[in-house]
Amino acid sequence: MAISVHCDVVSAEEQIFSGIVEFAVFPGEAGELGIMPHHTPLLTRIKPGTIRLKVPGQADYELVYVSGGMLEVQPDMITVLADTAIRAHDLDEAKALDAKKRAEEALANRQAEVDYAAAEAELAQAIAQLQAIQRLRKHTH
Repeated sequence: MAISVHCDVVSAEEQIFSGIVEFAVFPGEAGELGIMPHHTPLLTRIKPGTIRLKVPGQADYELVYVSGGMLEVQPDMITVLADTAIRAHDLDEAKALDAKKRAEEALANRQAEVDYAAAEAELAQAIAQLQAIQRLRKHTH
């Protein structure tokens, strides 16, 4: 029996994942964070990106897109509190491409009054969603 840890991924709207994992990878602000059972306690922010969860008995990782949030790690529990969390297979590629295009246009238009921080955040989220979709395609083919 492999060593495992309980993991919860929760958004403001709903619980996205709750179960046992052997290993998990999170989009940390300074790079990816790989977490295994019995990890040292940790509390950190995560950036927009894909969470990869290795569920016992499944060949492929469970993929979840998060728009950012907080990651708490305890030796026997991993908790993600995300503003937005969506299972990768539920992401809408057309919507993400449209959001990316709008954000890029807003950043390129130097004449308009633009909230650059909001436009950059929207662009980062759209890119992270598209990367999650690409990762899902790679794992399913």
